Amino acid sequence: MEAQLADVRKIFEPLNIDGILVTNGFNMNYLTGFDGGEGDGLVLIGKDNIALITDDRYEVEYREKLADTPVELLVTRNYWGVAMAAAKRFKIERLGFEDSIMFRDFDYIDENFDGVDIVPVPELFESIREVKNDDEISKLRHAAEISVAGFNAILPDLHVGMTERQVANLLDFRLKELGADKPSFDTIVASGARAALPHGLATDKVIEAGEMVTIDFGYYVDGYTSDITRTIAFGEPTAQMREVYDVVLTAQKAGIAALQLGNSAIEVDAAARKIIDDAGYGKNFSHSTGHGIGLDIHEGPVLSKNADKQDLVRDGMVLTVEPGIYLENVGGVRIEDDIVVSVEGNENLTAGIPTDLIVIDQ
Repeated sequence: MEAQLADVRKIFEPLNIDGILVTNGFNMNYLTGFDGGEGDGLVLIGKDNIALITDDRYEVEYREKLADTPVELLVTRNYWGVAMAAAKRFKIERLGFEDSIMFRDFDYIDENFDGVDIVPVPELFESIREVKNDDEISKLRHAAEISVAGFNAILPDLHVGMTERQVANLLDFRLKELGADKPSFDTIVASGARAALPHGLATDKVIEAGEMVTIDFGYYVDGYTSDITRTIAFGEPTAQMREVYDVVLTAQKAGIAALQLGNSAIEVDAAARKIIDDAGYGKNFSHSTGHGIGLDIHEGPVLSKNADKQDLVRDGMVLTVEPGIYLENVGGVRIEDDIVVSVEGNENLTAGIPTDLIVIDQ
């Protein structure tokens, strides 16, 4: 917590602010461990003070959690009014606020924070959160380990004739049984022609012999998430889909190899995208090559041809690499792993699930 606060306060002078109001749930969690979520509280940071402002639903839990921290707990149902009084007490004259807040909230602080100038601060915490500390990496590693174990555990139970929803429900059950808290998004299970939908959520469609099935899932453990995709075959796939699989796997390996310190997000994306372009499937790769993960399932930087040139791969980032090819009315393939970038050598957190094509015995 102290390191996170120090990183935030370093930005105060360049931004010409002496405090910041935090409303995003993930950012509140990052700073104080408060996981009540957006709308359930506020965090106010001054030069020498920090307060978590929330209501009595969370009082007992967070009085205990924050007892040995610098965070002052202010219990109220009047979040904004108490925040305004605390800002004056903290001697904040120029208050930064996250520019993602709802207009009605902006309108309130603009009208009611008398004597305090308010300044929009775009994506300050999101930028800081891109680089993980050792504790965060440990939690991400643990989340990945449980997700890998859960996926491998269901493989013997998969068979032709299951529905997509049955596969998703089985995965959900196994992961929660192993200690996962909750999914970070609705699990994607898309079979046959539906696998051409990059975000094809599980349906009651029956999986037929010879179909490729894309399974994309992420689960929270202790507040941090995994994000994994595997495309597997239920019975022997067509020669075309085997070819597509091989191209995607080669592209994914190229993307992972390009995750080198100092390379730009654009360069990483280009390394994977070139393989797919050269194979003639460029128009069928419709999304970025990857993104950061952490408290949120999608964090920065985004590995994209449209990324900022200043978005560089840095020590401590945890990034997904997930190229895909999607053929309308035919099928699709995506393969995704979670990679820790380190000066000591990168680590694939999800290597425990093979990326060579898994073929389920009918």
